[in-house]
Amino acid sequence: MIGVSSSGDHKKTVDFLKRIIQGDIYSDFHRYGEMGVNALSQATPVDSRLTANSWKYRIVKGRRPTIEWYNTNVVSGTPVVILIQYGHGTGTGGYVAGRDFINPAMRTTFEKIADDVWKKVKTWGV
Repeated sequence: MIGVSSSGDHKKTVDFLKRIIQGDIYSDFHRYGEMGVNALSQATPVDSRLTANSWKYRIVKGRRPTIEWYNTNVVSGTPVVILIQYGHGTGTGGYVAGRDFINPAMRTTFEKIADDVWKKVKTWGV
């Protein structure tokens, strides 16, 4: 048999959990979503600007809150950003090499999210 006991005041822990339940965890998601869209749009290689202007995001709430960035410029069922990122064959037998622009573009956004979350956790004082 396993037993657990505790003593003392759990106010800080309870307050921390209440803030998460009340939605504090989502308070900055839209700002981060826009930040990512802007970074991706600026970093997308430009021919017609259609792909660069087609970045969007959505917030998925649940056990694991998530921001999903996606691009709506799709040709023949394939997102154009996938072709740019990973490369693709051409209709004449050639090959266009991929360009890793997504990861470097999002690095700053991910670092900002990590820094902000860490600051928030520290100020909650658990």
